[in-house]
Amino acid sequence: QVQLVESGGGLVQPGGSLRLSCAAPGFSLDYYDIGWFRQAPGKEREGVSCISGSDGSTVYADSVKGRFTISRDNAKNTVYLQMNSLKPEDTAVYYCAAPLLGFTVQALCTRDEYDYWGQGTQVTVSS
Repeated sequence: QVQLVESGGGLVQPGGSLRLSCAAPGFSLDYYDIGWFRQAPGKEREGVSCISGSDGSTVYADSVKGRFTISRDNAKNTVYLQMNSLKPEDTAVYYCAAPLLGFTVQALCTRDEYDYWGQGTQVTVSS
């Protein structure tokens, strides 16, 4: 079982930045596809960005393209989500996730492709 731990959330003003981290203590994330998802109150959980464990290819939701960047540091066993130019509509609980077999077949960055989930970290964008 993969245990994922998110960190880095907080309160930020519109236009500000945050960097979220996803770690897996005691478990190597090397070669694992990892996804970042978010869920705002009253809304379904949606894919934000995903990164392949095999070739590092990335997928972004249209709403965050050009503002968010997903990356991984295998030496630190951590996947990051750099969020710039934040907007109030980015307010949500952000989760990182991993698939059961370590890879997703279609790489669509959808929630049904992922099985292990962290506890989430709150991001609030407000003035």
